[in-house]
Amino acid sequence: MAYKNLLEFIAALEKEGELLRINSYVNPKLEMAEITDRMSKEPGGGKALLFENTGYEFPVLMNAYGSEKRMCMALGVQHLDDVSKEIFDLFKLLAAPKEGLMDKLKLLPKLGQFASWMPAVKSTKGECQEVIMKEPDITKLPVITCWPKDGGPFVTLPVIHTKDPNTGQRNVGMYRMQVFGPALTGMHWHKHKVSAKHFQEYKKSNMRMPVAVALGGDPVYAYSATAPLPENVDEYMLAGFLRKKRVELVKCISQPDIEVPADADFVIEGYVDPNDELIWEGPFGDHTGYYSLPDWYPRFHITAITHKKHPVYPATIVGIPPQEDAWLGKATERIFLAPIKMTLVPEIIDMEMPVEGVFHNLVIAQIKKDYAGQGQKVMNAMWGAGQMMFNKILVLASARRSQEGASEFYNLTEYEKVARDIFKNLNPATDIYFSQGPMDVLDHSCSKLGFGGKMCIDGTEKFIEEADNNYEFSIKNYEFADTGLLNNFYEIKKINSSLLKKQIPCLIISVQKNRKGHIRELHEQICSLPELRGVKMILYVEHTVDAHDLPSALWRFCNNLDPKRDHVLFKTLETRSKDQATGNYFACIGFDGTRKTKEYDDFDREWPNIIVADGATIKAVDEKWEQLNVGSFISSPSLKFRNQLYGEEAAVQ
Repeated sequence: MAYKNLLEFIAALEKEGELLRINSYVNPKLEMAEITDRMSKEPGGGKALLFENTGYEFPVLMNAYGSEKRMCMALGVQHLDDVSKEIFDLFKLLAAPKEGLMDKLKLLPKLGQFASWMPAVKSTKGECQEVIMKEPDITKLPVITCWPKDGGPFVTLPVIHTKDPNTGQRNVGMYRMQVFGPALTGMHWHKHKVSAKHFQEYKKSNMRMPVAVALGGDPVYAYSATAPLPENVDEYMLAGFLRKKRVELVKCISQPDIEVPADADFVIEGYVDPNDELIWEGPFGDHTGYYSLPDWYPRFHITAITHKKHPVYPATIVGIPPQEDAWLGKATERIFLAPIKMTLVPEIIDMEMPVEGVFHNLVIAQIKKDYAGQGQKVMNAMWGAGQMMFNKILVLASARRSQEGASEFYNLTEYEKVARDIFKNLNPATDIYFSQGPMDVLDHSCSKLGFGGKMCIDGTEKFIEEADNNYEFSIKNYEFADTGLLNNFYEIKKINSSLLKKQIPCLIISVQKNRKGHIRELHEQICSLPELRGVKMILYVEHTVDAHDLPSALWRFCNNLDPKRDHVLFKTLETRSKDQATGNYFACIGFDGTRKTKEYDDFDREWPNIIVADGATIKAVDEKWEQLNVGSFISSPSLKFRNQLYGEEAAVQ
């Protein structure tokens, strides 16, 4: 459904019991983020929060997309899979043979619907232009500061509009904006992004690049700005399709070459000048759960700010998962499954991006496998599909085969069941493929910015052509005794062997590195022990990480791993007796998911810290919690992670 404006969406949230109004004063600097962090980590994502007493003229809406229900409400569907099904049916209709006149006539209503969803530019002013600031000053907006080490306040839900100067093709994206002054922000677009390409075209012509930033309006706009669409597809076509109503646009006041949604709450207009010196932007507590490091980015000069008569300022925070952005990612996972299946990977049945993988780091795909090598075919296709090029760990599962030979599919969110099947089919020596290529520039584990290793774990059922019968795997003891390793290896602080009892041959070990090559040596020593026979994989995490806290350990592991660089394979001949070899090999692969340093790893890049609130903010929110009227007390999620900070900062926090 289409929402008339953001206030209508807020009213819908409130009617459904999905919104809490906070009338007590809350500081946009750190306090709003801390309260939202506590709420977003509640079961089901907590509630949306409307901060009405901000110290500014405008209220602030946060966590609006932070649950499956609210994400569905924003997109106007009952279930996130509904959109994918509709896209699939649409493709099917358009691709069907049209032999007769009646077949062709059946398409007319659908084509008429297409036309009614296309964006249109109004000749009049929009609701977003009811008030025009005499002197544009972004510091009069309640722009939030999320985390204590952030470079300053950031606009976190900006819908940014640019155009290709040669073709006039519009792009709508979402890139954070650090506020540097009343009329100056940074423009944090990465080199892979379409707006960055537009900027390069303006640079060639030595022309100023007009830019407009919309905030608010129909909640589908913010989602569409994050969607991984092809470059030649207008994001407002997707928005029109989702809301079943065209997006009405109006020309900007000071940058008339750019159009923005008429129903937006705020519009910030300006330009980026290719002749400007870049500005040092960041750090910023990012969606990986780590601070993204500061770097040089373009300056955005503000020429006008307009808004509705009664606007609401929308904002979000990102940090240690789960957060609100997980649901934006889940919507993308479900919506874009159909296009991936129909255009790139027809054998794909389902896809899952666990929250611990923070989008690109970990993707699980289930395929219908019909021939040897199909897993590698899927791997290459997916790594070549748009933003999937940033994927670091791709895990492939196949359907189970019944005794009658039929395929039996299962829910990928049943992680234990999925893991059992994958490990059952996995030979760590032959079924893990390593590659390298473009990575998200926020990935701090890469030795080079934006370029690093990736891997595919092929846990599909193997055909005879793929199987290597020279390997033997059998768990000797599911009741693995942790004490032996803890007593013999002083650097091991904790061992999680609980997965073995679930017939998942994988260990997670917290280890304190103290020399070069330490993890490689340790892995070889551990795998030489008889009691380790049958364990196929060991994940090594930092000694400060609790290996028994599986979600946290996986989140840290996925962030800190460059798979191609950080793996070590142990392989040895099995023996029946002291002098008699079986002729079969045992193999166990280890992955170093610890922090990388110059001293121990020859790692030359700066390593960021995880994101936690500071003690003063935690205390301030604790003290005012009862005044907020948002329910029972929720302690700060940051308390759990403060002991995982490094060096001097750990003492300061």
